[in-house]
Amino acid sequence: MPDTPAATPRARVRVPLRFQDGYRADAELVTFHGLLDGAEHLAVVLGDPAPATVPLVRLHSECLTGDVFGSARCDCGPQLREAVERIAGRGGVLLYLRQEGRGIGLYNKLDAYALQDRGLDTYEANAALGLPEDDRDYTAAAQMLRALGITELDLLSNNPDKAGQLRDLGVSVRDRVPTGVFTTAHNVRYLRAKVLQTQHTLPLAQLTDRAEHADLTGS
Repeated sequence: MPDTPAATPRARVRVPLRFQDGYRADAELVTFHGLLDGAEHLAVVLGDPAPATVPLVRLHSECLTGDVFGSARCDCGPQLREAVERIAGRGGVLLYLRQEGRGIGLYNKLDAYALQDRGLDTYEANAALGLPEDDRDYTAAAQMLRALGITELDLLSNNPDKAGQLRDLGVSVRDRVPTGVFTTAHNVRYLRAKVLQTQHTLPLAQLTDRAEHADLTGS
């Protein structure tokens, strides 16, 4: 386990959350001192876990296009909305990590989108730009969890790399809980690439059928 310095909570503030579909939740937002990457990551504490209950945690990478503008090219916005409700119902934390575009940044992500429009998948597009397929490091996430007193959790994610990195960083991941599958005609190839390239736990056959249908209809 890497010997990483401890982070500490910087400020806590109560914020009522409201989503476009009318769902509401009360959250405590926590900022931190001492995060190794220096980024302004945020913990969203939700619900009231019962004593001795293992919290439900999601590591959610920032996605301006999906989270804010509702882009149908990814599943980030629906995953964020789902995660807030599921965590609030059980008790736990959503870590909102400033890792736009799997860590390559907003402008590079949009450049990658342009290459995807020419036929590359999301990972091929990053490589064509000379960028990593996935440049995310979850050391700061592990620091945040420890600062909140969380050493064991159930991880809400389809991505095995998140669980693997947390375990390598000394955080006990008891279970990896899959998220919903949020497909559109615009993101089905993206989701299929995540299964093929990085072993996300998504239904490959269903995504392949939908991708083939999108090719036939021009969607």
